[in-house]
Amino acid sequence: MNQEILNFSQMHAEPAWLSDLRQKAALEFENLELPNIERVKINRWGLDHLSISENEEIGSVPTFTEIPNHPLLVQVGSQTVMEQMTPNLAEQGVIFTDFNSALTEIPELLEENFGSVVPFNESRLTAANTATFNSGLVLYVPDGVEVLEPIESILMQEGSSEVPFNKRILIIVGKNAKVDYLERLETSGEQSSKVKANIVVEVIAKAGAQVKFAAIDRLGENVTASVVRRGLIGDNATVDWSVGVMNDGNVVADFDSDLKGNGSHSQIKVVGISTGHQTQGIDTRVTNFGLNSVGHILQNGVILDKGTLTFNAIGHIIKGAKNADAQQSSHVLMLSDKGRGDANPILLIDENEVTAGHAASVGQVDEEDLFYLQSRGLDEETAKRLVIRGFLGSVVSEIPVKSVQAEFIETIERKLGM
Repeated sequence: MNQEILNFSQMHAEPAWLSDLRQKAALEFENLELPNIERVKINRWGLDHLSISENEEIGSVPTFTEIPNHPLLVQVGSQTVMEQMTPNLAEQGVIFTDFNSALTEIPELLEENFGSVVPFNESRLTAANTATFNSGLVLYVPDGVEVLEPIESILMQEGSSEVPFNKRILIIVGKNAKVDYLERLETSGEQSSKVKANIVVEVIAKAGAQVKFAAIDRLGENVTASVVRRGLIGDNATVDWSVGVMNDGNVVADFDSDLKGNGSHSQIKVVGISTGHQTQGIDTRVTNFGLNSVGHILQNGVILDKGTLTFNAIGHIIKGAKNADAQQSSHVLMLSDKGRGDANPILLIDENEVTAGHAASVGQVDEEDLFYLQSRGLDEETAKRLVIRGFLGSVVSEIPVKSVQAEFIETIERKLGM
């Protein structure tokens, strides 16, 4: 029995199933291994711990020049500082709230679905997250509901706080429902404390559901993070991911789609930039279980200074997934001869009647592209900037909030020193 974790559960009056699950995860933690990320060693990062605490006071609350009119949830550390929901969606049964409130509002749904996508006994890090997450959120869209405006969350880590940034996000989208969700991970204020982050996102798309999941990760140099995002996709359902990995610290990430249903679809677009001395290792995986399931991966990254960026693209077609399609493309631009980049395509095919393919490259900016732009009157620096922005543009265009698109472009240019 882990007393510290038990005290946390009792303090928050958690139901018995969750309190028991935390204890099981803490016990199993000792027997599990760290996840294996090809060519990235994380054994000295200190991510595998069972420390649990929370922010007692709210620090720097983000300011908005203009409050958006779409649903919005803001957390600073482990505290929720803002929740905004439109009356129309509330009337249709949509729930978008912090994790503790959801335990009261939809307890049966949480008990049924929590951990069904990312089980606690998968690795030391998933066990640690289940045992020690101190905050999070839940989005539930009932069957047949089409959410026409984006739903946004801003999850902020306080740079001066030593409290672990451990989040659990659960998204359940009912049959033939539709939603666009935007998630922003950020560090605010002075980055004076070193901290670990362990974030797990579970997305469940029921039959016929359509989900667009966009994320911008901008955690600070002070944060060493593990981020797992995974979708469980039913018959004729779609989950499309667009993720911008723009952190300044060391990060290991796992972005996955399990195409369980027949006719299920998923496209995963990831762009990343590594600068300074940071290391970012990203596993992107699509597993085809269903007949006629389609999974595509597109990864583009840029490396400057002594940064390290590793893309592992994994496509796995399971035996019986006839007429499945698995495609992947991973490309890394090296803007420094002191950095390290890897683009590793991995295809695992256990069925005959399928289509699959991959492409991967690590190299410099295309000289022909630069020459063409310079022949149109642009100087070399502007030409290079446009080429790189175009290279990373696949995710920018998928951000559902225009003002956040502009912020994302600013972040790209800051990371690139432009």
